[in-house]
Amino acid sequence: QVQLVESGGGLVQAGESLTLSCAASERLSVMGWYRQAPGKQRELVATITRGGRTNYADSVKGRFTISRDNAKNTVYLQANILKPEDTAVYYCAGGRLLSSTSSTIDYWGQGTQVIVSS
Repeated sequence: QVQLVESGGGLVQAGESLTLSCAASERLSVMGWYRQAPGKQRELVATITRGGRTNYADSVKGRFTISRDNAKNTVYLQANILKPEDTAVYYCAGGRLLSSTSSTIDYWGQGTQVIVSS
């Protein structure tokens, strides 16, 4: 069973930044971040392939940057200009490519809380 271990959540003020990290126990084709706010469904934040192809939710484009270190099986999320609406539990995700344009998530981390105060 693949394990994903997240770190880096916490409490920040609006406009500040933080970085989330997630280390996988195995090599994964796709890694990324999803989030779930109270009372809402889990949603995509960003994903990245081993080749570096990225996909972002419109709500975070221009503020968040996803990157990965393939040698360490680790994915990062640099979140800048944070807003109160970014408050959520952030989940690391890992999976595989189904085609050149689609992927599926097979594994989830335990989640890390991010709270953005106004």
